[in-house]
Amino acid sequence: MKVRKRISALVLIAAMSLVGVGCSSSNGEGKPARVIRVAHGQNEEHPQHKALIEFEKYVEEKTNGELDVQLFPNELLGASAQALELCQTGAIDLVVASLGNLEAFEDSYTVLNLPYIMDSKEHYHEVMNDEEIMGPIYESTRDSGFIGLTWFDAGVRNVYTTKKVINTPEDLKGLKIRVQTSPTNVKMLEALGASPTPMSFGEVYTGLQQSVIDGAENNELALINNKHGEVAKHYSYNMHAMLPDMLIVNAKLLDELTPEQSQAIVDGGKLANEFELDAWEAAETEAKEKAEAMGVNFYYPDIKPFQEKMVDLHNEYTQNPEMKAVFDKIRAKGDEILARNENKENSKESSETKAN
Repeated sequence: MKVRKRISALVLIAAMSLVGVGCSSSNGEGKPARVIRVAHGQNEEHPQHKALIEFEKYVEEKTNGELDVQLFPNELLGASAQALELCQTGAIDLVVASLGNLEAFEDSYTVLNLPYIMDSKEHYHEVMNDEEIMGPIYESTRDSGFIGLTWFDAGVRNVYTTKKVINTPEDLKGLKIRVQTSPTNVKMLEALGASPTPMSFGEVYTGLQQSVIDGAENNELALINNKHGEVAKHYSYNMHAMLPDMLIVNAKLLDELTPEQSQAIVDGGKLANEFELDAWEAAETEAKEKAEAMGVNFYYPDIKPFQEKMVDLHNEYTQNPEMKAVFDKIRAKGDEILARNENKENSKESSETKAN
C-alpha cells in the first residue's frame, strides 16, 4: 500500500473544497493522473480496507496509472455521515456508508435494515447479489448526488449477554440490551420484550462489566476486537439483522471518466466485493475461535419465534407502497430459496431410499 499523508481531516477537507473536484497527480510517467479518493471508517486490518486495497491495485493497473486511487481509512475525511455529504459534492469520490446513513436519502435502504427480513446468510447474500432487487436501489439516490456501486458484508448481528442465555424471545424480557441509536432497532428490542438501552459503542465494555446493561448486540468481531467477550460469556445466534455496508460513488464520476476508466471502477467494485466476502468470513471464524478460547459459549436458538415477533413492525414500515415492493421482493426470494432447499432435501431422501 502506498504511503498516505496523515493530516488533519478538517485541513484536508478544507483543502479539497478549495481545489475542487478532479484533482490530478503524477502517474510516474510525467502524465497527469486523476485522483480517486475513497473514504471509510474502519482500520487498516479490517476486511473492508483490505478489499479496497485490491480495488486500488486493480483500478490503477487497468487504467495504466491514469487513475490514482487513494484510500482514507479510520474516518480521516470525517465521520461516515460527513464523508457521505462530501461524496454528494464530489469532494470525495467513493465512500463506504452504513444503511443507517443511507436511510435518510432512500426508504429502500430502511427496508434492508429491518430486523428478521432475511431468513439466513444464503438469503441475505442472494438478495444483495440480485440485480433486479439491488439495481433500482443503487440508482435511487442519483438525484441526491451518489449511487451504489457494490456492497460489503458487515456480518450478522446477534445478542450476547453477561448472565442469562437467550434461547427464546421470552428470555430477553426485561433485560437491558445496548442498542444503536435507531428507531428501528429500539422498536425491534421492544417487540422482543427487552429494554433497549442506547449507548455509545465505546461505553459498552464498561456497561457490561458494571451491569449497567445486561447485554448488547453485534457480530462476533466485537467479542475480540472490543474485548466484549471478556465480560459477556453467552452469545446467541438469534440473527436479528444481516446488514451490508454500501460502497457508494459520486453520481457524476463515472460519466466524467472515459468508458475504459469507468469500467475499471465498476469491475474493481465487483472484485472488492468478492474479496471482502471471503475476508469477512475468515475474520468471523477467527473471532469465534478466539472467543471460545476466552470462555464465550455460543448458542443456536430457533429464529422463527423471534421472527414472528416482528410482524407488526414489518407492517408498520411497509405502509409505503415503494417500501412494500422492495419488502415483497426480498421475502419472495426467501420463499424461493426455501422451496429450492426443500426440493434438494426431498431429492436426496428419494435417492437414499432407492439406494437402500
